[in-house]
Amino acid sequence: MKRIWLLFSQTVTVLVAAYFVVATLQPQWLNRRAVIGGVSVIEAPASSLPRVTGAASPTASFASAAKIASAAVVSINTSKAAVKNPQMNDPWFKFFFGDQGPGEAQAGLGSGVIVSSSGYILTNNHVVEGADDIEVILNDTRKARAQVIGTDPDTDLAILKIDLDKLPVIVLGNSDALQVGDPVLAIGNPFGVGQTVTSGIVSALGRNQLGINTFENFIQTDAAINPGNSGGALVDVNGNLMGINTAIYSRSGGSMGIGFAIPVSTAKQVLDGIVKDGQVTRGWIGVEPQDLNTELVEAFRLSPEAAKAGGVIITGVLQNGPAAQGGIRPGDVITAVNGKPVGNVSQLLTAVAALRPGTAAPLTVLRGESSVEIAVTPGKRQRPKVRQ
Repeated sequence: MKRIWLLFSQTVTVLVAAYFVVATLQPQWLNRRAVIGGVSVIEAPASSLPRVTGAASPTASFASAAKIASAAVVSINTSKAAVKNPQMNDPWFKFFFGDQGPGEAQAGLGSGVIVSSSGYILTNNHVVEGADDIEVILNDTRKARAQVIGTDPDTDLAILKIDLDKLPVIVLGNSDALQVGDPVLAIGNPFGVGQTVTSGIVSALGRNQLGINTFENFIQTDAAINPGNSGGALVDVNGNLMGINTAIYSRSGGSMGIGFAIPVSTAKQVLDGIVKDGQVTRGWIGVEPQDLNTELVEAFRLSPEAAKAGGVIITGVLQNGPAAQGGIRPGDVITAVNGKPVGNVSQLLTAVAALRPGTAAPLTVLRGESSVEIAVTPGKRQRPKVRQ
């Protein structure tokens, strides 16, 4: 019996040691295949994000991560036909203004990331919006015309598809595990000069209220992001995709060390919705929320505990809406949605939008001096109508 136990313990020890060796030297071997909206993708294990516990070596190289990820990052060239003035054929218009000609076509540059061997590409909506022709150029110089599968202006993401074989695919990382100070690389095609890799760290997480998108939960980084990088990859030191580079804060048009990327967790939701249903379906509960402040604390006579806890106060509830049916009342302070803390209106909007319509989810609410959990079944958020 002792011999069997000794053999078992030795076997377990060897297997654990082998796991740690592989996780350290060849983490990509532990990647698993997953299906998002019917699309086969590759996901990294949740524990794959490395942590630097001591001083970083000044000679550390990110060459391996850059090589792994760069193959799946593409350049995107777009063109838009010139808009013809409808009065150009009017003789009187030509008499007064002359022959204006057809005008000039518009061209644009951007980047994208291949997320599936079947040809699906993640990029920004503003890269391809209004384009009549989209050309994708791979890092191995192959070119292909791209089809727009769907767009989601609320997150500024778009899904393209190309028809080529033997496509390199990026590994989708776990952006929820990122921490401020983690090293990251930004890969894209800035200013059309060709694929470029820049390095930096995660400067902040959960950036919102920037006025860029409807649903904002940006990763902020000081890795240089410039025009043309939009739609490119923000990756960790294993080459796993952490975000889609989207915007910069700049007074000159160039990088000033403040760039923003959409987390891959958001990108996966958009990919799933667009490929499966043709659009992204989001939750809605029918409330009027406001950021908690001193005036509202006094107006609703909230307890000191509620004021200290923070959260979002509900100043109005739609009659017969999902929140009203669940028991939410004006004056309630929502502090968490489905287990995720919310500290402002933007975070509440994003958290509720991530809920699946028709499936009950718990909301943590401060009511008076007590904290209660209320189950609310969200409805479907309607997309805003486009003005003609």
